[in-house]
Amino acid sequence: MNDFLLYEKTGGVVILTMNRPEQRNALSSVEICEEFEDRCRSIERDPSVNALIITGAGPVFCAGGDIKKMRDRSGFAPAKTVIDTRDSYRNSIHRIPKALYNLEVPTIAAVNGAAIGAGLDLACMCDMRISATHAVFAESFIKLGIVPGDGGAWFLPRIVGYSMACEMALTGVQIDAEEARRIGLVSRVVDGAALMEQALELARRIDAMPGRTLRLTKRLLRDSGQLSLDHHLEMAGAFQTISHETEDHREALAAVFEKRAPSFSNR
Repeated sequence: MNDFLLYEKTGGVVILTMNRPEQRNALSSVEICEEFEDRCRSIERDPSVNALIITGAGPVFCAGGDIKKMRDRSGFAPAKTVIDTRDSYRNSIHRIPKALYNLEVPTIAAVNGAAIGAGLDLACMCDMRISATHAVFAESFIKLGIVPGDGGAWFLPRIVGYSMACEMALTGVQIDAEEARRIGLVSRVVDGAALMEQALELARRIDAMPGRTLRLTKRLLRDSGQLSLDHHLEMAGAFQTISHETEDHREALAAVFEKRAPSFSNR
C-alpha cells in the first residue's frame, strides 16, 4: 500500500493523515486514489471501527490537484484523446468520492489548513467537518478553466445549498473559517492547536455508541436525500427491525433500567 495516508487507530477511532506536506498534500496520483479506496475498504470490513478522522500533515489540509502535472498533462488528464482523459478520471480521482460515500463508518474532516479545489471536495465527502481558525476554503476549479471533476458539484450544494454552492463554484472565491461556519460548510471552528483534540472528542463520543447501529443510522441519513419519504420509511423500518434484534439494543435498555452506563459489544 502507498504511504500517502498515515494510519493510526485508537480504540474504535481511525485517523488517516495525508502525509505529503512538501506537496501541500495534493491528490496527485492514481496510487493515492487507490490508497484511499483500500483504506476505506479495510475500515469498512473492520467491525471494531466506529469513526474515521481525515486530516493533513503540515500547514495545509489538501491543496487539491497537482498543478505542475496538470500543466504537463502527466496527471489525471493525459495528453491523449478525450476518451482517455475521461477514463483516467474514472479510474483515478473518482475512486475517492465513491469510497468515502459508500463507507458506512461516520467520517470527520479535521481541516487543519487550506482546503482548495479537490481538497475542499475531499472535506465535503466526509460527514462532518471541523476547521482550524486559520483554514481557508475555495471551490476554485473555475479559475483554472476546469470544472469540479471529482464530485464536488454533487457534494457542495447538499451541504451549503444551491445558491451558495453556485457562488463558490462560479467565482472560485476563497472564504475563511468563520464564513465557512456561517454557511454550514463546517460545524465548528477551533484554535489550530486544539483541532485534533476536538475531532477526537467528537469521534470518541461517536465511538461510545453501538457500532452496528451507527452504520445503519449513517446509511439512513446518507440516503435520505435520494429517496422518497415512502421509500425512506421502508428502509428505516427495516433497519429498526434489525436494530431491535441486536445485543447492544438489549444492553442499552438494561442500562437505562439499571441506572448505569451501557457497555456495547457491537453485536
